[in-house]
Amino acid sequence: MRLGIIGLPQSGKTTIFNALTRGDQPLTTSGGRFEVHTGVVDVPDRRIDRLSDMFKPKKTIYAKVTYGDIAGLEGGQAAISGQLLNVLTQMDGFVHVVRSFTDANVPHPAGSVNPLRDIATMDSELLINDLIAVERKLERLADERKKGGGREKGVIDREVALFERFKDALGLEQPLREIDLTAEEEKTLSGFGFLTRKPLLALLNLGEGQELPPVEVDHPHTALLPLQGKLEMELAQLPPDDAQVFMEEYGIHELGLSRVIRTSYDLLGLQSFFTVGADEVRAWTVRRGASAYEAAGEIHSDLQKGFIRAEVVAYDELIALGGLNEAKAKGRLRLEGKEYIVHDGEIVHIRFNV
Repeated sequence: MRLGIIGLPQSGKTTIFNALTRGDQPLTTSGGRFEVHTGVVDVPDRRIDRLSDMFKPKKTIYAKVTYGDIAGLEGGQAAISGQLLNVLTQMDGFVHVVRSFTDANVPHPAGSVNPLRDIATMDSELLINDLIAVERKLERLADERKKGGGREKGVIDREVALFERFKDALGLEQPLREIDLTAEEEKTLSGFGFLTRKPLLALLNLGEGQELPPVEVDHPHTALLPLQGKLEMELAQLPPDDAQVFMEEYGIHELGLSRVIRTSYDLLGLQSFFTVGADEVRAWTVRRGASAYEAAGEIHSDLQKGFIRAEVVAYDELIALGGLNEAKAKGRLRLEGKEYIVHDGEIVHIRFNV
């Protein structure tokens, strides 16, 4: 999972990036220049800790999240530059850092702190670029239909209808993530990186002890999460024991990193399954609704190519029974075929032959 951290100038993007990655990037402004800093973090999961205690493997590998601190979005631009757009389209979703704190030493470029205004400004930035891309696609489709001799007319007509829907929605300032699509339409769009189709987490960057401002986001594939950015960054940079002491003092039960990752998984429709053994206990990430065949492909292409059966047991059952041998003896280790839908937390072993 790759998440792009975006936001208007002085919103605290790098503070949030440091909080989520335990990094120490300087908190200096890029001055509108295009810059990207990346950090890869483990997905906290107590289940894989428990499995590691049970199997005592040589290696324990957590699922990973890559965060990109993306500078260069200023707000009010006519179009996003090609280099910046290329990075944005590669992200699976966005964390939009929305300034909610006040600081006389760091004035807001717009003159005042207004989270709703800043959310609307960023939404407009992404909407305009998608609208430009949609209009260009419609022009190409019109040329293709006029020249003929290529794809079937019916295929072109269906694409025209789809992109006309997109154009109408964007013209009404409706993000494309709010439009329901068929499986065929999803396949048509596989090569496009429309920015407003990507799930978005609006992260309200609060000052220490600040009350949550009256901001609501009630849209499909969009979520809202408050975070005391500076405090979370300082906690993330402390040794674990020291951080725990300060968390108890401030009444923080869970680091923001865990909350952001959990919310992001929900937004993107993702889940984890596990492989276990003496050599390795590992978490893998797949979309919800993925088949055993697709899960095999996440592990290795050879497992998918030579798929025979998947041995599956639920995490809770495995823990309760005490191990794989016990689960097998009790008939809880099931054999499933290619079409079996993998559920969150299941332990999956692929039988294959290549």
